[in-house]
Amino acid sequence: MPHIPSSQIGIVVSKTLILIIGGLITYYSYQAYRRTNAPQHKWLTYGFGVVTLGAVLGGVLDIVVSNVYNVDLIYTSVFVSSGLTAIGLGIILYSLYVR
Repeated sequence: MPHIPSSQIGIVVSKTLILIIGGLITYYSYQAYRRTNAPQHKWLTYGFGVVTLGAVLGGVLDIVVSNVYNVDLIYTSVFVSSGLTAIGLGIILYSLYVR
């Protein structure tokens, strides 16, 4: 059995929590949109979905792709995660202004 660094275990645990919590926030935002049909809730759903996707995708790139292909993608994974987080936060900000 190969040795797994504790930093990778920490990344997997934190990304799993982000997926669960972010998924729940996205789900409840979508439920609010369906209930109210308010465009603010629709954009809020998109924003949290993108933030959650960015965090999880960054972790997948860092751990799974790095281990399978034996390539160091730390900068790529941080870029993807940070970029999608910034886009998602921009969408969330937009949701506060849309009518």
